Amino acid sequence: MAGRSLPPVGVFALQGDVREHVAVLAQLGADVREVRTPAQLAEVGGLVIPGGESSVMDKLSRLFGLRDPLRDRIATGMPVYGTCAGLIMLADRLHDAIEGQLSLGGLDVAVRRNAFGTQLDSFETDLAVPALGEPPVHAVFIRAPVVDEVGAGVEVLASLDDGRVVAVEQGRLMGTSFHPEVAGETRFHARFLDHVAAAS
Repeated sequence: MAGRSLPPVGVFALQGDVREHVAVLAQLGADVREVRTPAQLAEVGGLVIPGGESSVMDKLSRLFGLRDPLRDRIATGMPVYGTCAGLIMLADRLHDAIEGQLSLGGLDVAVRRNAFGTQLDSFETDLAVPALGEPPVHAVFIRAPVVDEVGAGVEVLASLDDGRVVAVEQGRLMGTSFHPEVAGETRFHARFLDHVAAAS
């Protein structure tokens, strides 16, 4: 962040593991706000969309009037980091959405929900993420999505040994299939804050 003063950052707080993200961002020195309304969204310079249930997030974002303001902020360059369901929310295309489910879009990727199975199929592994350096990232996958297709402008940050893509970045948007906040991993959040600093 190079000593630059950061604007407040938000965590989408209508559903999902909000507290864990708030804790990581606060640990990194950010002024963190929980975002549930368009007015609260307007106060932040970047947003984390947590893991949870993407179809519920979609419905609640519409119910609370957040969907259109979020899409507008994403389109005009607000940094956003989505984990698990948050990655699904940022994807331009969903391969197995439930009927009527919409994403916010922004990332030129296609994502498959629950690609690894049910909660019982959750797992942990260590991932090489060259953009973050050493050591490897200890990644926790819980009913996780996977990135099926990557557009030309998208950088793949991490893949599993079998080649399935689980972390991507495009401009100031970043998404991971896994939950760094559950494993005590802070480098993705720090990278997000660097994007916020660069945008402010």
